[in-house]
Amino acid sequence: MRKIIHVDMDAFFASVEQRDNPALRGLPVAVGGARERGVVAAASYEARRFGVRSAMASVTARRKCPELVFVKPRFEVYKAVSRDIREIFNDYTDLVEPLSLDEAYLDVTENHKGIQSATLIAQEIRARIRLKTGLTASAGVSYNKFLAKLASDHRKPDGLFVITPRMGAEFVETLPVERFHGVGPATMRKMNRLGIITGADLRDKSSEFLTAHFGVSGQHYYNISRGIDHRRVNPDRIRKSVGAENTFFQDIFSFEAAREALSPIVEKVWRYCEQSGARGRTVTLKVKYNDFRQVTRSHTLSAPVADPSELSRLSASLLEGVFPLAKGIRLLGVSLSSLGREAEDAEAAQQLSLAL
Repeated sequence: MRKIIHVDMDAFFASVEQRDNPALRGLPVAVGGARERGVVAAASYEARRFGVRSAMASVTARRKCPELVFVKPRFEVYKAVSRDIREIFNDYTDLVEPLSLDEAYLDVTENHKGIQSATLIAQEIRARIRLKTGLTASAGVSYNKFLAKLASDHRKPDGLFVITPRMGAEFVETLPVERFHGVGPATMRKMNRLGIITGADLRDKSSEFLTAHFGVSGQHYYNISRGIDHRRVNPDRIRKSVGAENTFFQDIFSFEAAREALSPIVEKVWRYCEQSGARGRTVTLKVKYNDFRQVTRSHTLSAPVADPSELSRLSASLLEGVFPLAKGIRLLGVSLSSLGREAEDAEAAQQLSLAL
């Protein structure tokens, strides 16, 4: 039986801005672009009361909340605060699995301080984060990752909730499936069409039924509906993909302009690869037209993309496939998936060369 904590900062980007600028406190704040084609990267809780959410178009956000204050993102500041928080985590355990700048799983079954209670550790961590950063964090404590994530969401913001082994299955059955981490809008709609609305509905379905309708994910859904999750906290977790995109102020209609617009996007993706040592084999191009219709094109190599010029060439090749255009392009994105570490890829290549 593991002791898992999920820590999630409250409205992280927006809270940092409100901390650093007292004039923003108590106001509905959106971090992101205020221009017509901007996107909300994060919203304060004051803004969320109006229905403003991350990834929402700025125009829509402004319509929902006319008093919304837009703030330009300061990612270097957010990264610095995230490093301070990570140092606190590492005081308790080496088993820290970051999911993003503002959330992480911790396995404190055995911990550096010899504290038996995971709840006590979560309380200490939240207090230290507030003292060091001036920000609030919510935490969930449970015996697996799935339930710890649900618990941290349960009393946001600035909350702490514990799901014990005795509570697990019963807690899950009362929740709508869209509350389950990993069940996105498309999966939720499919589940709803199959009569699966709550955790209890999901638990009523057999493993065979779920596998038939959801493939390899079916067994995972079968388990979590019973409060079962065997995944370990993985401190060496590699992202499944890395990507970047840009929304343009004016629509793009020509291939030359689109290819030029790809360059900074490709550079940003490769910068992450250089910093992390990650390499990927699958290049995906994302195109969103001015009517909001979206298409993707992908190409998978037998070996990882070697350098930025190759990534640029492959992206441009995929871009050629969407021309000629019927509508203007409002957004382009490039992502790299099937990720692995550079050293691991080299070792695998060596092993293949030695295979008999």
